[in-house]
Amino acid sequence: MTKPESKRSSAAAINGAVEPGCPSQSAQTKAGVMKQSSRESLHRKNTECEVYDDGTNTFFWRAHTLTVLFILTCALVYVTLLEETPQDTAYNTKRGIVASILVFLCFGVTQAKDGPFTRPHPAYWRFWLCVTVVYELFLIFILFQTVHDGRQFMKYIDPKLGVPLPERDYGGNCLMYDPGNTTDPFHNIWDKMDGFVPAHFLGWYIKTLMIRDWWMCMIISVMFEFLEYSLEHQLPNFSECWWDHWIMDVLVCNGLGIYCGMKTLAWLSMKPYQWQGLWNIPTYKGKIKRIAFQFTPYSWVKFEWKPASTVRRWLAVLGIIFMFLLAELNTFYLKFVLWMPPEHYLVLLRLVFFVNVGGVAMREIYDFMDHPKFHKKLGQQAWLVAAITVTEFLIVVKYDPNTIMLPIPFFIMQCWFLGLILIIIWTVWRFFIRDITLRYKETRRRKQEIPTDRDRPLGNSSAATPSGRSKLNGSSETVRHRKS
Repeated sequence: MTKPESKRSSAAAINGAVEPGCPSQSAQTKAGVMKQSSRESLHRKNTECEVYDDGTNTFFWRAHTLTVLFILTCALVYVTLLEETPQDTAYNTKRGIVASILVFLCFGVTQAKDGPFTRPHPAYWRFWLCVTVVYELFLIFILFQTVHDGRQFMKYIDPKLGVPLPERDYGGNCLMYDPGNTTDPFHNIWDKMDGFVPAHFLGWYIKTLMIRDWWMCMIISVMFEFLEYSLEHQLPNFSECWWDHWIMDVLVCNGLGIYCGMKTLAWLSMKPYQWQGLWNIPTYKGKIKRIAFQFTPYSWVKFEWKPASTVRRWLAVLGIIFMFLLAELNTFYLKFVLWMPPEHYLVLLRLVFFVNVGGVAMREIYDFMDHPKFHKKLGQQAWLVAAITVTEFLIVVKYDPNTIMLPIPFFIMQCWFLGLILIIIWTVWRFFIRDITLRYKETRRRKQEIPTDRDRPLGNSSAATPSGRSKLNGSSETVRHRKS
């Protein structure tokens, strides 16, 4: 019992405000809390799997703070005393920045707070948390530069950058079968089979493992194709053939990736999570299997987003979909405004970065939504990913406002306004009008079920009508309370 509840219960006992036949307010509160906690525990039991761990703590799992500090100190002593400093200012600047980042990464890997994931090792996820901080600081630095200086700064990373590159137009000849080409009538299809096809499949396979919901994945996939239709006047890269949008992207690449991802989720939800120390397993086959399972989750939580349950969850799901779509658009707009070719390794590194931090961010968002009593603030990785997405969009707006402000065609604006109005109308009906109507019907039904005093049958007079003493003075227990 908490302190406010004990104060209320003691005050009720002193004032004699509790009727003999009714439970006290503290009892009602306690019963409500117990009922809610039991409901939450049942929900967690249904969504979380059972884990068995023998508790083996080997050298692999121990903290190595002193070891890392010793190695780092030795490296700095070597650079200071035994290595001659070059006279190249640009080289020393790059080297100093890289060394500063490495020292920060060493500190974060050994000292940062753990997140919700522990496999293959907590240090792995602490490393990506520190990389997230470094990337956000880099974006802030780029944001505060002029457009020319920011683009030329990319030459310090790769001398080939800083040069405007033409975007490839995917929407030329859209005939799936070209009878004019006698050599290969299906050349348009083969031309679209580039490295982005397996990238699409693998990307949506991983996104499905992050979101863990078929409907949300399909909505995001279809919505992004609508965004490409709407913004193809701004980026030529969005100009694709209709069959490239709906057959190759939505059905083949995205749909197959989502399907494989859902099958993997089903396997992970049914998989037994029993962990033993490597040296406690007698057979070599079991040891190899244990090493392979080290790269699978330690436990599994089934995501149940339930967007239509409350208005808070509905708005949260809409926000998640919006941030996902904004991060997808940033991929294309960033390389457009910073003059990076699509096949550049920085574009690939950004995708690898989001693959590693996106799963942690989604888990923290789900815990914050589903268990607000246990997770009273948004997780650190989710906070950083949201900040990175917004910062990337601000860089796009600053570096090329003319492209962003190109007017959208009127009929496309009409479609988006219609969709927005439908979402607002459904939200008002579902969470306000419908709830008020159901509450009013429930109140009327209860009033009709409770009989009035006139309709009550007359029974024993002692049971039906209290005695005069009880009418005037109340029960004996109430009198005792008043005397005390």
